[in-house]
Amino acid sequence: MKDKSNSENDSSYEPASQTKPKILVTNDDGIDAEGIRVLAQSMQRIGDVTVVAPASPQSGMSHAMTLGRPLRIQKVYKNKKLFGYSVSGTPVDCVKVAMTHILKDRPDLVVSGINYGSNTAINILYSGTIGAAVEGRIYEIPSIAFSLTTYENADFSYAGKVARQIAKKVLEKGLPPRTLLSVNIPNVPESDIQGIVVTRQGRSCWQESMIEHHDPYGQPYYWLNGMMALYDDKLTDDEYAIRHNYVSVTPLRFDLTNYDFMESLTSWKFKK
Repeated sequence: MKDKSNSENDSSYEPASQTKPKILVTNDDGIDAEGIRVLAQSMQRIGDVTVVAPASPQSGMSHAMTLGRPLRIQKVYKNKKLFGYSVSGTPVDCVKVAMTHILKDRPDLVVSGINYGSNTAINILYSGTIGAAVEGRIYEIPSIAFSLTTYENADFSYAGKVARQIAKKVLEKGLPPRTLLSVNIPNVPESDIQGIVVTRQGRSCWQESMIEHHDPYGQPYYWLNGMMALYDDKLTDDEYAIRHNYVSVTPLRFDLTNYDFMESLTSWKFKK
């Protein structure tokens, strides 16, 4: 790799040159997931693709990274051809390993997904798919997370098509500093898609419950369960948009500072 540091200045990403763009593909569902196969094939139509993904599913890992144990990298072949590299860690680990040990050149784009299940509203904070894209953006590489809003009977055909369209736009126009895109795609036929809208992170949140069972020794164990409670009612809200068959494109930033509150907080006059 020519430059492993965050050497780009803090300005909007300059669009790729006329050479074929280099695209890093990752996910949180694991390297054997159907979504990453579709995403890699879609990106191969516009660039040179390298796949680096978790060896096993890593959903809900957010921005977790592996500390205190080694990471192992293995080449993965499909149909006797190199498909990519598996990493025995989290989605964030995959981006770090790709940048420091696998890629010879800095990629022009990082794409993560295509995830099973939406990553909208509060779920954004839990998502390993988003986490990988955030890590790409920490390296100051334009990054996009793609999610299909279903956990069963997934049809990735339109998702791959819209992923390619949005990736081409990002390569052409770039993204602002510390900004990535989260794209959520309804799991419906293309003919039922109502359009593509720019949205904000909504207020809907997951309402959990714990289901208790007992093992053969009478000891309790628990399964996390729940459902998304809808608190959004506008087409500019991500969860509302996808429930009405719109593709949702949300610009995210990982600066969590509440700037509106800084002045009021200063007035509290903390003392040492």
